[in-house]
This record gives sequence, structure tokens and C-alpha cells, in this order.
Amino acid sequence: MTPQGRFISFEGIDGSGKSTQVALLADHLRAQGREVVVTREPGGSPGAEEIRALVLQGAVDRWSAETEILLFTAARRDHLERTIRPALAAGKIVICDRFADSTRMYQGLSRGDLRGAVDALHTLMIGLEPDLTILIDMDPAAGLARAKARQTVEERFEDFGAGLQEAMRAGFLALAQEFAQRFRVIDGGRGVDAVAKDIRDVVAAVL
Repeated sequence: MTPQGRFISFEGIDGSGKSTQVALLADHLRAQGREVVVTREPGGSPGAEEIRALVLQGAVDRWSAETEILLFTAARRDHLERTIRPALAAGKIVICDRFADSTRMYQGLSRGDLRGAVDALHTLMIGLEPDLTILIDMDPAAGLARAKARQTVEERFEDFGAGLQEAMRAGFLALAQEFAQRFRVIDGGRGVDAVAKDIRDVVAAVL
């Protein structure tokens, strides 16, 4: 566990409802009088947000998976220094929409056999795992349809298609077994309120 504060990450395929559930959990915890910092990856600090625009926009072949690993790690390091560690040191709850597990999946597994490189860079430059990771699991086709319906400029990974989303789902479920001590899997194929209740119960057990 982090010395002070608590670090909660949300993971899942594109369109799984992470952002909605992050906001609902933050509202719930603030209503209990807790100090909460909501952030996201890539992003969460000025420098990391600049990198976000580089990796989430443009053609699918804009970057190789290897280059993406370096960009995401650079963004995560800045995010860690400027947002996450200061908030944890102040005793706050940090809720992050994606963290290193997404890099383990998108660049480390689903786009090539690069998990070793991802983990080596993580150990060298980041060295922090969440206290709790909530994986919102759902059907890849439904998630992709939701994600594409948003019609934003940040659709580079959605444009890889259903095959990537299917690989991602399988990979996330495998990660949940590998890191069973911090992962909790939530069925995201239900209504927003039902999902939110399960998440509140899981978080209450940790806090």
C-alpha cells in the first residue's frame, strides 16, 4: 500500500464505461468527506497531456508499438512526478482512468510481444502500482460501438478495429489473474447504477 493516500486505477477496453464510473466514484467519495484527485492516462499533467495528443490522434500507423512505449512511459513519469505522488503524499485518494496496465496490454501484448520492454521501463522509471485496480469487463463489440459513437478526435486505437479490442479483453482478464491481489473484475455489461454499486462496495473494502 502507498504510505499515505490511496491509488485506484480503472482499466478496460475502449467504451467500457470507465470515465463514467470514475466520475461516479469520485462524487461518492467526496460526499463522504474524502479528498479525491481524478486524473487520466495518457495525461494528468501539462506535459503528459501534450503527449496524449501525439499518441491518441492521427493515423493508426503514426507510431510503432516500440515508440508508443517510450511516449507513454514519458507521459506517465511526468504524471507521476507532478500529480500522483504529491496527491498521495497529501493523503488524498487518486482515481486514475488507465495506468500502466493499459500499456502492458496495448503496446506490450496486443501490438506485439513487448511485455518485457514495458515491464523493464516501468520498473526503471515508474516503480508504482495502484493499491486497487478496477477492471470493467464487457463484450468487445459493444464496447467498440460505444467508443466509436463518441465521435472524438482521439480514436486512433479504436481505429485498429474489433480484433484489437478482443485481444485487449483477453489480456486484461489475464492481467487480473496475474495481479489478483489488486485487481477486481466488474461486469460492465449492465446498467450504470448496478456497475457503480459494485464498484463502491469493492472500494469500501479497500478503504
